[in-house]
Amino acid sequence: MMRNGKLFSIIALVIIAIFAYTAVYGLGPIKSVSESIKLGLDIEGGVVVVYEAQTEATGDDLAKIMTQTKGVLAKRVDQLGLTEPNIAIQGDDRIRIELPGVKNVQEAVDLIGKTAQLKFVRVLEDSFAYPEMTINDFKGELILTGENVKDAGISSDQYGNPAVSLEFDSEGTVLFRDATIAVVNYTAKKGQIAILLDDIVISAPATDEIIPSGQAIISGSFDFQYAQDLSSLIRGGALPVNLTEVQTSLIGPTLGKDALQYSVYAAGIGFALVVLFMIGYYRLPGVIASLTLVLYSSIVMFILVGLNATLTLPGMAGLVLSVGMAVDANVIIYERIKEEIKLGKTIRASIDSGFKRALRTIMDSNVTTLIAAVVLYYFGEGPIQGFAVTLMIGIGTSMFTAIVITRLFLKNIALIKAFNNKKLFGVKG
Repeated sequence: MMRNGKLFSIIALVIIAIFAYTAVYGLGPIKSVSESIKLGLDIEGGVVVVYEAQTEATGDDLAKIMTQTKGVLAKRVDQLGLTEPNIAIQGDDRIRIELPGVKNVQEAVDLIGKTAQLKFVRVLEDSFAYPEMTINDFKGELILTGENVKDAGISSDQYGNPAVSLEFDSEGTVLFRDATIAVVNYTAKKGQIAILLDDIVISAPATDEIIPSGQAIISGSFDFQYAQDLSSLIRGGALPVNLTEVQTSLIGPTLGKDALQYSVYAAGIGFALVVLFMIGYYRLPGVIASLTLVLYSSIVMFILVGLNATLTLPGMAGLVLSVGMAVDANVIIYERIKEEIKLGKTIRASIDSGFKRALRTIMDSNVTTLIAAVVLYYFGEGPIQGFAVTLMIGIGTSMFTAIVITRLFLKNIALIKAFNNKKLFGVKG
């Protein structure tokens, strides 16, 4: 049994060392956390854009339009891969968007603010359409709009050029099928279905067959980036109102970088003080708690990187708070173990009883905090959601390391005769 305890302890120490080293320095193809994690606007800098809605609506109608516009903009930012945006309605008719880490500012602003009204128009038999025409330059009949598009993605046309694949909803499938039937019945046995974005033709393919499947492809003389942007706009949906850019501000990263550095210093000092206290007061369990805290910190950071999350200063606060909760869980466990040892139980029996007694208290406190974090995430935006996400991840990880890892560590350490001593658990006599 003593060999099993020693073997487990050695393996656990090696795993913790590997996790910690990889998190700080990276290992092989795995980059360090500092190189992999994305930083928020308050740390990395970025751009702030304010749009004004061009509408004569007022009161409840205006509020409804602004809420819909905000939802569409949020989808677009998500589709464009911009992380941790903060989108908020300012006043009655303005929307403020904060975009962290944006490199091509004008491109992002242009794409987000586009009206993106997609239309499919059956070109009448006595007319003709080609790219760059406006809706008034040819005769046509509206078939359907972007509201009937269920999904959009990147594809390629018959020549291997970039294209956008579309999937219509049930209504759009019927409308598009009927339009292709009408086109095929032209005298020439084929006609055009023009595809317009913001009333400008982007593609006008000739159609000589009926398409009943509800799937189509937008092709034209555009590159992969254009196809990617177009599919993102279509998935995000059309804006219910035209927007005018009234303000664009660049935010430098200097202040945020300094704040992050000071936060890291503060977290490091706090961590060191916690380790000294735990070891000084709880002896051997304190050493184990310190090791599991190192493992906890590494796991949390890897989870954030794996989820492609963005670290903000409020997120850092969530991490520090969750570290405190992890320490609190260890304190509760060790106090219960000490009480059991004082009752005359053996070390192994005290560990089992101590964990059972502490479990309910730990679950109550963590679940309560978790509920609060979920509420913050559901009702909050931007940095508040970042705080809630890191707090939720931290709570889940701290419960795992405190209840599972710490328990395994203690039980296996207790198998080693040299460590099976009450004094090493902070109990005198």
